[in-house]
Amino acid sequence: MTAEPASEGGKTGERRALWIVLLLNLGLTVAFLIAGLKADSSALIANGIDNASDSIVYAISLVALGRAARLKRLAARVCGILLLLFALGVVADVVRRFLEGSEPIGGTMILMAAAAAVINAACLLVLRRIESPDVNLRAAKTFSFNDFISNGGVLAGGILVSLTAANWPDLVVGAATALIALWGGVSILRDVQHEGSTQ
Repeated sequence: MTAEPASEGGKTGERRALWIVLLLNLGLTVAFLIAGLKADSSALIANGIDNASDSIVYAISLVALGRAARLKRLAARVCGILLLLFALGVVADVVRRFLEGSEPIGGTMILMAAAAAVINAACLLVLRRIESPDVNLRAAKTFSFNDFISNGGVLAGGILVSLTAANWPDLVVGAATALIALWGGVSILRDVQHEGSTQ
């Protein structure tokens, strides 16, 4: 008799957590893209696109919440594929900027990275409070952790851009962000496959 209310309470908590990280990521998406365009920064734009894909993932996770396990695995698989597509898009942007040249602004990179790191750390804390997360919520954690690591890279890149007045640190961070997304996408797809094989 008491199991069902507890389950409903758990779903409510999960839904609230996903809404929080979704709204925070939408805000970061807008901020990163605007700052990236103004600062001519591949790293900032990469993080903006990354947060946009994260937002799609959190929205999909909200839809899948409380659904059948099969649908949850399908949603997580879509999330993993989105990450892989994002990685390819970032690599293409880095190559374009390498060939055409760019003049990133280090100060803007540093400020955005610091602010985003605080927000992504808050997202991680919110998600880690969820007990016994399913495959979608584990995917959400992977996204937030990847974002936090990427923020550290953007911060380091911004410092190097400021010191050297060169664009290569920005391009390196953009490429590294793509690699992190690639790793995250593969990890999510493996998790989906593993969970499917054990059920």
